[in-house]
This record gives sequence, C-alpha cells and structure tokens, in this order.
Amino acid sequence: MKKLLVSTAIVLGSLTVNAATAPVIKTSVNQSVTIQDEFTEVSADAVPAAVKSTVEKSFPGTKLEKAYVNEKKEYKLEISKGDKKYTVFTDAAGNIIKK
Repeated sequence: MKKLLVSTAIVLGSLTVNAATAPVIKTSVNQSVTIQDEFTEVSADAVPAAVKSTVEKSFPGTKLEKAYVNEKKEYKLEISKGDKKYTVFTDAAGNIIKK
C-alpha cells in the first residue's frame, strides 16, 4: 500500500512539473513604412489635358474635385461620382499609376 501511495505521489508530482513549464511563444512584429511623395494642391486648370482626357475616358460621369502634383509631375486626383469619392494617380502623360 505504501508503494502505491509513493508511486501515485511521484506520478502526480511529475505531471505538475510538466504543466508548470509552459511552452515559449515567440512573436515577431514587422513594421512597414510607406513614404509618400509630397503633393501640393493645384487648380483644375493646371492639370494637363492628357490627364483630364484619361480621367474622362477611364471614369465616365465623374467630376474632378481636387488635384495635386508632386516633384515628379505625378498627379493625385480626387474625383467623385454621386456620393462616392475616388483617388486616382497619373503621370503627366495621363498614364494611370497604381499606388
């Protein structure tokens, strides 16, 4: 009987030791930084005709709300259709840029 009690105590003791050592969870954090070019607001008249033409062809029925330009002569255009607003990026030749 004594051996049974001692054996039970050893088994239970070893189980608690295994439960006490929790697995190590390794987490990693990735940070990403997006650097945007500085855009300055320009009037709709300052937007090249090629850019306006591309917007009219690609997004029919939209209205040009605001236009911005950066040092690379890339245009950020805020357009709207009804109550929906969109942002489109183009170069000076009117080619749409994905950003």
